[in-house]
Amino acid sequence: MSTTDHLPDGVSSPPAAVGDGRDLRRMQFGWYINDWANAAFSATVLTVFLGPYLTEVAKNAADSSGDVHPLGLTIRAGSFFPYTVSFSVLISVAVMLLTGTVADRTGRHKELMCGFAYVGALATMGMFLLHGDRYLLGGALLVVANIAYAVSVALSYAYLPGLAAPDERDAVSSKGWAYGYAGGGLLLIANLALFQGHDALGLSSGTAVRICLASAGLWWALFTIVPMLRLPSRAGVVRERAAAAPGRPASEQPAAGSLRELGRTLKGMREHPLTLLYLAAFLCYNDGIQTVVSQASLYGSEELGMEQTSLVIAVLMVQIVAIGGALLLGRIARRYGAKKTILGSLVGWVVTLALGYLMPAHQPAWFYALACMIGLVLGGSQALSRSLFSHLIPAGREAEYFSVYKVSDRGTSWMGPLVFGLAYQVTGSYRSAIISLLIFFVIGFAVLVKVPVRRAIEAVGNPVPERL
Repeated sequence: MSTTDHLPDGVSSPPAAVGDGRDLRRMQFGWYINDWANAAFSATVLTVFLGPYLTEVAKNAADSSGDVHPLGLTIRAGSFFPYTVSFSVLISVAVMLLTGTVADRTGRHKELMCGFAYVGALATMGMFLLHGDRYLLGGALLVVANIAYAVSVALSYAYLPGLAAPDERDAVSSKGWAYGYAGGGLLLIANLALFQGHDALGLSSGTAVRICLASAGLWWALFTIVPMLRLPSRAGVVRERAAAAPGRPASEQPAAGSLRELGRTLKGMREHPLTLLYLAAFLCYNDGIQTVVSQASLYGSEELGMEQTSLVIAVLMVQIVAIGGALLLGRIARRYGAKKTILGSLVGWVVTLALGYLMPAHQPAWFYALACMIGLVLGGSQALSRSLFSHLIPAGREAEYFSVYKVSDRGTSWMGPLVFGLAYQVTGSYRSAIISLLIFFVIGFAVLVKVPVRRAIEAVGNPVPERL
């Protein structure tokens, strides 16, 4: 009996098995370019331009006390951006989980992934209209774009188990992150040139920022064409268990069936407590990582007095160093295992955060040094976390589990921005806000130490890599 005989009715065939040479490399390249495409949103929009710019727009709309009143709430204008990021993620949790069940049940991973990518790209291009005191428009576009980004990336992660054998996943995942940082960095170089030369081009600084924001959406849309052409509709790999994954005929109503499947997925996760323990560790420490990344420009501009050009240069340095960092930590993981390498990177994050808290204002050289430290541990810690989690997922449930995982990933953390915003709300100091994030790394490290990775992989029935 062929492997496709086990698939649910109406579900397209899974991609070729690992090791099919040319076809596999073609799919891997399409997957790498997907990271290249969507990293523009993470780097240009979330990390560099939108935080400071939306904060200024919110300040334009603020009352005499420096507060804005979205939906009747009273918040500091300086907290509007992190609160909006946190709000968008809370909504995206439900959207990601539901979309993941639809994807796994119907096998339409690529169609859903690219569809959400284009929704996000269009919302990002719409940020060109953000000016004056239109902070509510900026918040709405950020919510739509960030939700679409989260769902699209979660679905792309579901392809990883089918693109590499167990012992090769760390390398493939690291290469994907390297492509992402290279793509995001290349667009940042162009945007830096545009921003620095805006006077010569007859543009105001605000107009230059809006063009940079829109360019990320255009970049995202154009390069998403590559994964559309190279990735199969269904994520996964030809394995006996994947082929036998439970599902209902696609002729049934997808939404109703997926809601029932979602309930079973959430209930079934309790059957794999070690996977949940790892997920808890990741959600904690990576929320800290993502908050540092998403709020770094805001911290640099408001607390350290960095100019916009210095912020772009610093983030560009993060992008460049992160390419080497992802590949370097991937090589270290081959020798010492992914778990030990991740733990080491978390120690690096604690040191980096402490130095950021003590950093003097108006000193770009120190800010650039901090950027290099962030880049060194950023790509590797995230790439290895992704590949390690891929071993802990029951076959046939990749999109659903990665939808939960994506709750705390590039641009989609919510606990960290909430704590960051509350700390600033209470103290009025971004230094207090940044040091409050230490708790995420400490707790994440402590929980990860307790995860027996080998037993966790065996518990879900996956082959165990030689080195963990």
